Amino acid sequence: MSVVFPLDQAVSVLKSIFQEVHVQSLLQLDRHTVYMIITNFMNNREEELKSLGADFTFGFIQVMDGEKDPRNLLVAFHIVQNIITKNYSLGPFVEELFEVTSCYFPIDFTPPPNDPHGITREDLTLGLRAVLAATPRFAEFLLPLLIEKMDSDVQSAKLDALQTLSAACAVCEQKDLKEFLSGLWSSIRREVFQTASDKVEAAGLAALHALSACLSRSVLGPDSDDLLDTFLVNILQDCKHHLCEPDMKLVWPSAKLLQAAAAASPRACLKVTANVLPLLLDQYNQHAQSSHRRTILEMTLGFLKLQSKWLEDEDGNGLASFKDPLCSMVFSAVTDPSAHHQVAVKVLTVLGTHQGFLPSSDMDLVVEHLTRLILEETDPQSCQAAIESSGSLARVHPTVFISRMVPPLCARLQTVPMDGTDTPGSVIPPHTLWQRCLEALAAVSTHHSIVQETVPILLDYVRETQRGETSAEDVVAVCKSLHHVAVLCQENAESLCYYHQKVMPCLLSLTVQAAMQGNVMETGVHVRGSVVGVVTTIPFIHQSFQIRLGACWYRIRMSQTQCWFKLIARPCGNNTTEDYRSNYKKGNQYQTSLLKESFEPTQPTGKERCVYSCISF
Repeated sequence: MSVVFPLDQAVSVLKSIFQEVHVQSLLQLDRHTVYMIITNFMNNREEELKSLGADFTFGFIQVMDGEKDPRNLLVAFHIVQNIITKNYSLGPFVEELFEVTSCYFPIDFTPPPNDPHGITREDLTLGLRAVLAATPRFAEFLLPLLIEKMDSDVQSAKLDALQTLSAACAVCEQKDLKEFLSGLWSSIRREVFQTASDKVEAAGLAALHALSACLSRSVLGPDSDDLLDTFLVNILQDCKHHLCEPDMKLVWPSAKLLQAAAAASPRACLKVTANVLPLLLDQYNQHAQSSHRRTILEMTLGFLKLQSKWLEDEDGNGLASFKDPLCSMVFSAVTDPSAHHQVAVKVLTVLGTHQGFLPSSDMDLVVEHLTRLILEETDPQSCQAAIESSGSLARVHPTVFISRMVPPLCARLQTVPMDGTDTPGSVIPPHTLWQRCLEALAAVSTHHSIVQETVPILLDYVRETQRGETSAEDVVAVCKSLHHVAVLCQENAESLCYYHQKVMPCLLSLTVQAAMQGNVMETGVHVRGSVVGVVTTIPFIHQSFQIRLGACWYRIRMSQTQCWFKLIARPCGNNTTEDYRSNYKKGNQYQTSLLKESFEPTQPTGKERCVYSCISF
């Protein structure tokens, strides 16, 4: 409408509406038309409307005052947000603009059944929140209102107030919050300590994080107060002593509050952890009960993760003064036979992922502990945590894992009986231990130097299948480990190229042999399905490749970069020799590999070729 409206007439029209029309006495549709006229003028005649100065803001306040229809309110909230964000003059009407919108807070609206307009309470809540959190000039009016709603008995009001506070902190400055920090902290602390609602607790923690972040953004002058430090001191004073009571209900709410405040900035993190970590280390030594120590370890882990996030570039990650007591605590926890070791392993991971923090002697000890947990831990979750930790730490310390973990795992693979019989005195079933070793070898294959050590070991077990020394179920387990290695190799071009050169020919050889064996319908099906599953997940391979058995060609569907494999089967004395010639393209480089394998003479029958084709390709 306003695009073709005569120039310089928008102001006249709006003045007439503001002065001559009592908008709230009109029907809903007519009021909606007024809001749309204003919206169109704001979109297309912004400079003309701004020439009215604060009169435009005051005029709209009069138009909106008393609006109750949710359809109109959505439009009105959007207009107010644009007035603020597009820098229309508010003049002396800041409080009036706040009052005309804040009277709807918190939104109390239940849409009627089968509402054709589809307006929800959430729509109105978000629209109003965008207005209330649009400018720091509302802070002196908004923050007391939020404290009042947080102290109410209505859960929805508490939740809305906390979420609106988080949004408002994004635009407020330190000076806007100074007068209200004490009241805001008291309300947030009470909600986290006492609430039975997970949503309210999460909103309270998010609000505290937002407050701490807002205070952290302020630039300190020579004469300015450090409100962040004062705010954190109050939080520490109210929460720190609860950390000394690991069996009491307020220990975790206190830890969550401290972590929420510390997570806002490096300065906040350093302040909180410098006060909390010495206390937790001391408490670990004072409590002998396993459950208490686990709680203390879990809290310590949370603060260490924050250190890792914010102080990564700091010397020693801000933990240099705590290194010895931290190592003593975690090594004690990981060797405690009465404890679950998951948390201790996670703490080890955080400490070990920072290059240079732990000396080489401590890293040797870390890897030895992880190896012991993998081979001896009876709790499956703790064992899995050790395997995952090994994968993370191997990226940073590959040499230690090559020398300290890979040899023991390989040795155990060689000694574990594969017939399923239990070893006398063994707590862990042999086959379970064998699978753990395979999984761990795959998990640590995160660095090229480790891949060169683990892939040949896994391929040796694949080749045992070709010699009939391993069951189909076992080779499936090995193939799953190879699949895991293939996924990890995608992160490194050198590892990926090595994988193609070493693994692909062996897997294809195994697949073809399984198809040509006489017992194909019994165990070969599982082997082929697993091997082809590994092959088809390897990256940098084209849409298909072909295999010829006798006079028949078979095509395997693959993905990504070009790759063609050709098998020519021909009799040679008592054996059949296969030449695997593969040409695959990676970038602009073509590489060729040749592998010759032999096995017992078995000419593929039509039945076997058909089965092979249907299942594998």
